Amino acid sequence: MNLEELRDYCLTKKGAEESFPFDNETLVFKVEGKMFLLLSLNSKPLRFNVKCEPNRAIELREMYPCVIPAYHMNKRHWNTIICNDTVPKKVLSSWIDDSYSLVITSLSAKIRKLKGY
Repeated sequence: MNLEELRDYCLTKKGAEESFPFDNETLVFKVEGKMFLLLSLNSKPLRFNVKCEPNRAIELREMYPCVIPAYHMNKRHWNTIICNDTVPKKVLSSWIDDSYSLVITSLSAKIRKLKGY
């Protein structure tokens, strides 16, 4: 998955927005103001951070060398994914979906109902 594919995929998510809240090179994708993915535009190979259920985060790190604890993030809840072509795009997309779903689930029932999540 390259940067453009990743960006396009994130923006297909309902309510997803992109911004640069930290600096000019850290692209952040949010839903309802909460991050579900962030990445550095300058990383080679491409890397991105996604939220993950804590036990699943550990499991993925043990199964895939390209999954590591997220730098500068709560390592219990965030993984860094290194896009080095060792994992199919479908699997990468599922990890993005999981991150997005965790954020949606954390929203209040009122917001989820109002926005149709």
